[in-house]
Amino acid sequence: MKTLCLFIVGLLLSGCLFAQEAVRPKELTVAQDGSGNYKTIQEAVNAVRDLGQWRVTIHIKKGIYHEKLVIPSWKTKISLIGESAENTIITNSDYSGKAVPGGKDAFGNAKMSTYTSYTLLVQGNDFMAENLTIENAAGRVGQAVALHVEGDRCVIRKCRLLGNQDTLYAATGNSRQLYEDCYMEGTTDFLFGEATVVFNRCTIKSLLNSYITAAATPQGQAFGFVLLNCKLITDSAANKVFLGRPWRPYAKTVFINTEMGSHIVPQGWNPWKGDAMFPDKEKTTYYAEYQNFGPGAKTGERVSWSKQLTAREARQYTVKNVLAGKDNWQPGSTE
Repeated sequence: MKTLCLFIVGLLLSGCLFAQEAVRPKELTVAQDGSGNYKTIQEAVNAVRDLGQWRVTIHIKKGIYHEKLVIPSWKTKISLIGESAENTIITNSDYSGKAVPGGKDAFGNAKMSTYTSYTLLVQGNDFMAENLTIENAAGRVGQAVALHVEGDRCVIRKCRLLGNQDTLYAATGNSRQLYEDCYMEGTTDFLFGEATVVFNRCTIKSLLNSYITAAATPQGQAFGFVLLNCKLITDSAANKVFLGRPWRPYAKTVFINTEMGSHIVPQGWNPWKGDAMFPDKEKTTYYAEYQNFGPGAKTGERVSWSKQLTAREARQYTVKNVLAGKDNWQPGSTE
């Protein structure tokens, strides 16, 4: 009898758990006017089941969301979908050197750093975003990250990434990221980090004379930053822009089938001299190009330590091949 009672109690408890699970929706809506499930994006993220087994889509209605948004490592398979990239804006204005509210952060620092200046921090795996603007509005005050991504298998489509120095931090060597049909702008090193990243069909605008990429690819990593079918633009404010410089030794950056405006300097790449810890980074970098076009794509005066790929070498640089990894991830690119 006792065993039967325990069995019945167990069934009832299981039923309660399944009932609780069933009420967790796979779609949520954020609207500042109260017409959705939540008024802030962070509230919606917090409501998603920890380490969930299915994707949850958070629809975000038009508006300017002043948030310092975090997708923690235990919030996986989250999609943020805006109504339109131009009118659905996540914005903040922190920057390196800014005083930490309340005195000190969790690490005992009184001032923010590049790594804590983000507007949106993504640590959870399998994150997706579409039709959003992600902005750091701090201005030209030094390092000020708009989007900081550490999670693996991240896809960003049809988004606008706005900032100045260090707009996008594609962080951590074990992270794979795809940016497709996006618009990105910045001043210095505004695409930087250690991750394996493909930028496909992106428009990339330099706001000042400086450097577009600053990869820090770990030694032995097969790929770093790969830019496919992109367009490099500027306005009258910039006329001397480098494709990239190595943030760390072994940096890898490749441009393929990309339109390069006249603001790209003939030498193409910069060795980042003056780094006392890593004085000769150009000796270990892998900087390469293939079939780029436009006035900035002329290769006759490129630095001697950069490379022009052969057709055979270039064939390995597809979205699927670069991002596949050991788990054969297929991000569903429309390349």
